[in-house]
Amino acid sequence: MMRSPSSRRLAPLLGLLLLLLPATAGSAANPLAPFTVSNQSPLAAGFGLPAQLDAELPAAGSWQGALRYDLASNYTENSNTHEEILLDGESQRLTLALNRSFAGGWNLGLEIPWVSHRGGSLDSFIEDWHDTFSLPQGGRDTAPKGRLEYRYVRDGVTLLEMTDAAEGLGDVALSCGWQASLETKPTRTALAFGARLKLPTGDSDRLLGSGSTDLALWLAGRAEEESEEGNFAAWFALGGLAMTRGDLLGDQQQPLAAFGRFGLGWSPARFISFKLQLDGNSPLYSDSDLDELGSALVLTMGGSLLLPAQLRLDLGVGEDLAVGASPDVVFHLALSRDF
Repeated sequence: MMRSPSSRRLAPLLGLLLLLLPATAGSAANPLAPFTVSNQSPLAAGFGLPAQLDAELPAAGSWQGALRYDLASNYTENSNTHEEILLDGESQRLTLALNRSFAGGWNLGLEIPWVSHRGGSLDSFIEDWHDTFSLPQGGRDTAPKGRLEYRYVRDGVTLLEMTDAAEGLGDVALSCGWQASLETKPTRTALAFGARLKLPTGDSDRLLGSGSTDLALWLAGRAEEESEEGNFAAWFALGGLAMTRGDLLGDQQQPLAAFGRFGLGWSPARFISFKLQLDGNSPLYSDSDLDELGSALVLTMGGSLLLPAQLRLDLGVGEDLAVGASPDVVFHLALSRDF
């Protein structure tokens, strides 16, 4: 996976910082924690859809640090009598997330993303991936290789056009969580409420942010059961997103949206797990019949490994079940630790 020069410099330094901090046992050491993913479409990623929807928060007095990397390959082209859209390019998002837990079940968090958009370096690989798993190419195999072009035209007026690579700080977010319940016997169960405020710190003209201030509220839950075959877990989250008018197709932007998550996992041994997770959101835009501006549903497949020093490594691949509303494929990698 190709990364931008800045992200290649930042990632090792931040990863080393996680290694040097003293570890504590906590939720980061659980291989059955949910994937921290969200819709990475260039028309959605800048909005405040939360990726971290934890039902079990770190113990009071502890910190949790995470370094997340998402590489999304986009290709979709569609039109109707009033609209035309082309999304062809590659986006990368490197996010540093820090959380601190307090007495009473409270948790505060900060997310700082570094975002880039460029031509697709993985075009040939993605075509082979689709062929291997008998997935439709959707025109990708006939499109120019390595192209960056995001374009949306409505009634003959070009409302979005981006062909130049961009890189920089994304929209910073602050979060707050509260552990509503946590039971350890006979089944480990947890419920938590969360809130996240996304601020317009990224340059919306270069699709590094949305230009809007967004507030997300949600409820998350999970249950984990031990058995002779290993541990099994299920988790969910349901929430809503309120957005001020942003700069990205502002005349069509919805002020409200819903989002949700459901996942299943199996951990045959303490150090490894295998997980499937569905993430979806309602349309972020109105007045469009294009799938690309409609509801999204993403399936992330993969698992987690527990490494020395209480580090958890998440590896996942996301596929768009609602074709066009999210990237063709997203490669997700996250390294997290409690300290």
